[in-house]
Amino acid sequence: MLPFHSETLVSALSKAEVLEQLNKQTREVDFLDKRSQYDQAVLFNGMVGKHGFRISKVVQKGDSFLPLILGKVEDTARGSILFLQYRLFPGALFFIVFWSIVLLAFSAFYFAVLQNFLFGGICLAVAIVNYLLAIFFFRRQVKISRNAFHQLINLQMKD
Repeated sequence: MLPFHSETLVSALSKAEVLEQLNKQTREVDFLDKRSQYDQAVLFNGMVGKHGFRISKVVQKGDSFLPLILGKVEDTARGSILFLQYRLFPGALFFIVFWSIVLLAFSAFYFAVLQNFLFGGICLAVAIVNYLLAIFFFRRQVKISRNAFHQLINLQMKD
């Protein structure tokens, strides 16, 4: 079970209004151009398309557990429905999976081959702690990103 969260939101705003509101608060960032990175008016980095979006919350310093928000918006008779998925960025997910596999392999090696239960237990414990910390920090960042996203959608076009 990898760190992942999904939710479905119902908005009184139409699909076009939701995407317009998101587009106002989202920028595509060129990380090689420092001038495009520090606009205080935006909440999210990413891309907003005709049917959905791929964004992440703007942060001042890097965070490995920052969620990537994948969203799809569909029109309804009274507004729109937003389907959101919060995932780890592929690079962060790779390192969590990589170190979990390495630690489990060391644990199996110590248990089965060397029959050193102390070192095997230590490797297994570190693997479990690594996974639990990843889930904890991911959920904390999802909560922060969700709050920012919900505030943006609930603005009800006040501009």
